[in-house]
Amino acid sequence: MSKIKIFSLGGLNENGKNMYVVEVDESIFVFDAGLKYDNERTLGIDYIIPNFDYLIQNKEKIKGLFLTHGHDSNIGATPDILKELPDLPVYATKFTMEILKQDLSQEQLKTAQLKEIRPHSKLEFGKLSIFPISVTHSIPDAVCYVLYTEDGAIVYTGDFVFDSTMMGNYKTDIGKLAYVGKQGVLCLLCESMYAERIGHTSPNNRVSDFIRDVLAKNEHRIIATVFPAHIYRIQEIFNEVSKTHRKIVIMGKMLQDTINKAIAMKYLTIEPNRIGDLSNLNDKEVVVLISDEKEKPLANLEKIIKGFDKYIKLKETDTVFITEPAYEGIEKRLAVVMDDIAKMGVNAVSLSSKKHLLHHASREDVMLMINLMNPKYYFPVKGEYRHQYANAMIAEELGIPKENILLKQNGDVVEFVDGVLSDHLEHVEVDDILIDGKSQGDIGELVLKDREMLGENGIVILSCTLDRVTKQVIAGPEILTRGFIFVKENQDLLEETKRLALELIQNNIQSDTKRVDYTKIKTEVREKLGKYFYKQTECKPMIITVIQEV
Repeated sequence: MSKIKIFSLGGLNENGKNMYVVEVDESIFVFDAGLKYDNERTLGIDYIIPNFDYLIQNKEKIKGLFLTHGHDSNIGATPDILKELPDLPVYATKFTMEILKQDLSQEQLKTAQLKEIRPHSKLEFGKLSIFPISVTHSIPDAVCYVLYTEDGAIVYTGDFVFDSTMMGNYKTDIGKLAYVGKQGVLCLLCESMYAERIGHTSPNNRVSDFIRDVLAKNEHRIIATVFPAHIYRIQEIFNEVSKTHRKIVIMGKMLQDTINKAIAMKYLTIEPNRIGDLSNLNDKEVVVLISDEKEKPLANLEKIIKGFDKYIKLKETDTVFITEPAYEGIEKRLAVVMDDIAKMGVNAVSLSSKKHLLHHASREDVMLMINLMNPKYYFPVKGEYRHQYANAMIAEELGIPKENILLKQNGDVVEFVDGVLSDHLEHVEVDDILIDGKSQGDIGELVLKDREMLGENGIVILSCTLDRVTKQVIAGPEILTRGFIFVKENQDLLEETKRLALELIQNNIQSDTKRVDYTKIKTEVREKLGKYFYKQTECKPMIITVIQEV
């Protein structure tokens, strides 16, 4: 018998950043390594990944990183992890592996330890084994993972829906899920994102009718935003465009690469003559696909709206089509974007987040998964805490004892000894790593504090020039401000600032020794001008003093 620990380094009480660790005696299995995108509180941060110090400290025990599918919330942190753990074996299905290779090539990382797997083909790790099973999601080759132990199976669903119309590389193998359930499941880790929603997600995840309606009602150019890895939605657009006389122009290198690979690998199908190029960009009936490349959601569309895009300029005859429903966290951002489009006199269409859903399990989908698995213990994962709670309520309704339902936060360790839940309390240290652009490593709290100060209060730069010999002031002080005050309306405040600064500098020049303590000057300027600015404006700008000798 064995000791099993299950915990999350990311993904609980949040959307994205999914990383779940299962430790069986001396063997560690890591499921997913995702990121989540910047929000308004993390100034200038492009994306956030889990702190994986625990994996670095225990790297000799890790059997592998197992990726469920190719969305950033599940694989986005992998390149950052492989920079620190280059020998980490990474297991993924064919299409997921292609997307990962694309991300790794951008980071110029080796791909020696990438191991492509096939659904329903068991992977042996001594007495333990991993069994991937096909599930339905908005991207092909999505799988859930079954970790077989001597005390029963541990199942991680990843993202899934039950939709009988999705076939081929999107099809769920319900028979194999039921077979695993009959063998005995110790613990089921099941996604929670739509656990509050009544009914099945299907058919609200399918929007072909809506796309057809948009194409029919808008005869001029349509600019459609897509997520690069939501291949099923892209195929829906292709299918409906193929029924018209329109052509499609794909903008953005990442989106082009993803679509080209999907077409070459037969995951996407479209007539070659339907794909246009830049010469078709301003055609009357063209459909232009745009996406974001690991930036903030809707960033490329915002760039077009502000007139910064090199190729696309919005016209009043255009229609902007948001092809994915707003998910939690970007509703406000989407509302601002839609407002800006309306101000330009351009038509905008978006999917309703109430009527149209992403490919995640709703209440009835979760119920079906629980019934198929029939787990002894139930661990809601993936989503805000209220989603996890709603998921737990579903499990309780289906007869799982309340004490066997594990509602946890990131870092909380669930321990099983010989197949029985232990009351031993343990917590693994967790944290966020903030990634700013291409910089490697964490962006610290001090940097964010500086950015917050600059964003809210602005900056004041004071410059002054002294004579190298006499140490007397020969130019300045000059004042430069950004984001602090409107200069034209505050000349009196600036003149008084110059007078105070000059007085402070002259008081610190020792005429007998011709010696100047620049550190003391900068400290006094920051303190006294800071108090003066707060008294006059109730703002605390960042104050930088530059003194030079000539």
